[in-house]
Amino acid sequence: MKLLRAATLTVADLDRSIRNYETCFDYTVIERASLPADLAASWDAPGAAGKPYAILRPASGAEIYLRLVEQAPVPGYAALRSYGWNAIEICVEDVLAACARVEGSPFEIIGPPREIDGLPAIYPMQVRGPDEEIVYLTQIRDDLPAFDLPRATAPIDRLFILVLGCSDMKASLAWMEAHCGLQTGRGEMQIVYTMLAKAYGTPMDELHTISTMIHGRDVFLELDQYPPAAIVRPQHAGQLVPGCAIGTLWHPDFDSLKGPWISPPVRRSGPIYKDRRTATMKDPDGALIEIVEA
Repeated sequence: MKLLRAATLTVADLDRSIRNYETCFDYTVIERASLPADLAASWDAPGAAGKPYAILRPASGAEIYLRLVEQAPVPGYAALRSYGWNAIEICVEDVLAACARVEGSPFEIIGPPREIDGLPAIYPMQVRGPDEEIVYLTQIRDDLPAFDLPRATAPIDRLFILVLGCSDMKASLAWMEAHCGLQTGRGEMQIVYTMLAKAYGTPMDELHTISTMIHGRDVFLELDQYPPAAIVRPQHAGQLVPGCAIGTLWHPDFDSLKGPWISPPVRRSGPIYKDRRTATMKDPDGALIEIVEA
């Protein structure tokens, strides 16, 4: 079972962002409404009640979604400078074609296509959207020895990894195992991570520590140890954090999870929930992890 279900991004102008994701990434709106008060409360964001949102699906039809929620920008927020969900990763058929497509678009190329030493199976690039959202566009050439990776069936396809910035990566991995029923994938890896180096003004060849979380052969979360200069993400009181705000996962044994839930699990309707139980918790750095019964 593939556990990744959705990523929720906050945007300043919902209509603008819908156009961007439709035009640049071929995503399609399948639901558009205002956030119910009880759903906003379940995220510890009562001030988000009534905010307009849209759920978008990739061109392939894969049931893994982007949810865009409109709220006012947070002064001083900058991508990659704070703990929490910091990037989404989408698989593409041809990363060079994807790069050509986003050139001159509202998505700024901050990491051109680059092969990664020791990981020939993946060929990524990175862009930054108008709301400081970071999107990896990754061509997958093969599976990894211990993990299965999705193959794109549309030029730009489905979300397949969420990236979490941590103040203490080891503590976050242990917390995820204990509270979300996940397993640590590959142990600590030391990589050259030019995006983080640029964000923090550190040497480009500096090594950064990352790890992954899995379920079986499904790898779907990347955890990054953030530099000492990282901060707690600023936010408007009672609202969602800016950028990538929520990671939503399926779980095949929902009753085994005991929280701590922000509010008790309830059944919810719509494309993400499908009338199944769901509830949300916060990780040690405050990132929202929404779990849906699978």
